[in-house]
Amino acid sequence: MQFFKSLTPLLVLALLTAPPLRAQVAFGASGAEGEPFRRQEWRVPSPDTDIAARALLFRPLGRGPFRLAVIAHASTQNVLRRAQMPQPEYRALAAFLVARGFAVLVPERLGHGATGGRYVEDQGGCDEADYARAGRATAEEISLALDYLQKQDFIRKDAAIVLGHSAGGWGALALANADPKAISAIAVFAPGRGGHANDEPNKVCAPHTLLAAAAEFGKSARIPVTSLVAANDSYFAPGFSRALADAFRGGGGKDDFRMLPAVGSEGHWMIETEPGVEAASSELTRALKLPKPVATKRP
Repeated sequence: MQFFKSLTPLLVLALLTAPPLRAQVAFGASGAEGEPFRRQEWRVPSPDTDIAARALLFRPLGRGPFRLAVIAHASTQNVLRRAQMPQPEYRALAAFLVARGFAVLVPERLGHGATGGRYVEDQGGCDEADYARAGRATAEEISLALDYLQKQDFIRKDAAIVLGHSAGGWGALALANADPKAISAIAVFAPGRGGHANDEPNKVCAPHTLLAAAAEFGKSARIPVTSLVAANDSYFAPGFSRALADAFRGGGGKDDFRMLPAVGSEGHWMIETEPGVEAASSELTRALKLPKPVATKRP
């Protein structure tokens, strides 16, 4: 009895000094399927083990297993704009891919919108921008989401494709060093960081640093890349985007650069629109070796 009396204060002390219990982070589907294309909210791993990244999943009819397509969204260095970003959806691009038999995941990265958390892909200031580090951080986030989905029964374990837009495309370039069996091809739309420096069109922050980082990514690249840019992109104009692709190839990577026609008032956002996806469709089909579209709606 005396033993238990002496033990009680120790237990109380342990409870008072123990670190607070954290709720376990849950991954997987977080809502019912809906329209269009079996749209469903998911939670996927992020570099912060305390935060599950929000994501949207679209998929064809049936049980699969489906090939996976991951779409990596654009970003901004502006804290307020990142916090206010809506959940990235890329609905027209997702519809294009679902029609060709892919399950499409659009994960929201840390530091954006409702996912929140620390912005791990921060490039730093203009003069001292660390584009290589920022790209690798984005690549890690894409990889974590992709790896998690490829563990699901309805997803194939091989031949995934990654499509990146702007900063998401920059991260996809950094991801080109991944296993070619897991990821068969990468397509990027106006990849880069530091565009519209000081909100000025056709001005890139520390362009030589960005070119050097692209060459660095090319040194370890194993997955073929196709770079697509609209003729009226004022963030990364076709001439500069071609130079980025050349730098990536100069490092040893494979990057097939293609210029697309002007779309809308600002071509940088073309891939978020139906006309933009239509303009890019033939190049995407060729680059990603996509099958013909199939029925995606119930009769």
